[in-house]
Amino acid sequence: MLDKAQDLAADQVFLDLEDAVAPSAKPAARKNIVAALSTGDWGPRIRTVRVNDLTTPWTYRDVIDVVEGAGAHLDCIMLPKVQSATQVAWLDLTLRQLEQTLGLPVGGIGIEAQIENAAGLVNVDAIAAASPRVETIIFGPADFMASLNMKSLVVGALHPDYPGDPFHYILMRILMAARMHDRQAIDGPYLQIRDVAGFRAVAARSAALGYDGKWVLHPGQIEAANEVYAPAQEDYDRAELILDAYEYYTSEAGGQRGAAMLGDEMIDEASRKMALVVAAKGRAAGLARTTRFTPDQVPDQG
Repeated sequence: MLDKAQDLAADQVFLDLEDAVAPSAKPAARKNIVAALSTGDWGPRIRTVRVNDLTTPWTYRDVIDVVEGAGAHLDCIMLPKVQSATQVAWLDLTLRQLEQTLGLPVGGIGIEAQIENAAGLVNVDAIAAASPRVETIIFGPADFMASLNMKSLVVGALHPDYPGDPFHYILMRILMAARMHDRQAIDGPYLQIRDVAGFRAVAARSAALGYDGKWVLHPGQIEAANEVYAPAQEDYDRAELILDAYEYYTSEAGGQRGAAMLGDEMIDEASRKMALVVAAKGRAAGLARTTRFTPDQVPDQG
């Protein structure tokens, strides 16, 4: 499994020491992860290890063994079930001491905080701000549903008895905290791994809000995730046109206008900011433009 993960078309791979590993198997799993990080070819993928949460007796040894064994090959530590900023502060201090002892760049190992219960959500602003190492805030739907006593066994899906999206507030609350502190926001897994249509439907909700991505549990979900979180070709082309048009019309050659028309749409500084988001997502997804901007004319196709 660790070997196969190195060839997946994913932006990031996390190696798990928490829920995927039985208690008696955790020491061996640490050794396997150190070996995989140290000898594997992970290419451009972000390399992350999810340790156990701080209510367990395994967390400190997870962090020490993994960083001592493979710190130079590690990008992030994921801390699950984060409930307070003090837990992030503990991990920050532990990583700092390890980096200083091992001669690694101080601050080089990032932190991803997973929000999986009510306490974590209530404290999510403080958690996002707890350390400059925090790069990502992640929604963990399964444990969150259990912590709230939700009457469902389908992780992340809409509930037929609820007249709306029961996860909307949670997703938006995490997103607000993440954006306030310039962190990524990542949606959690969809456990029905063969139900790709269901995965798409769930992913589309967080993608529409502005989430940066979603976990996949099976290679069959990767293509769907990459498609859902990338903009449509039409939207990407429009965003690039808006950026080109705004740059031109605000220049001396374009009349130094703060607002102008692009086809039937008025564009201004707010339009530019919105277009920057969509264009950045399209570029990151490797999309190629199919339109070009021509001043005071209908955009040239091709």
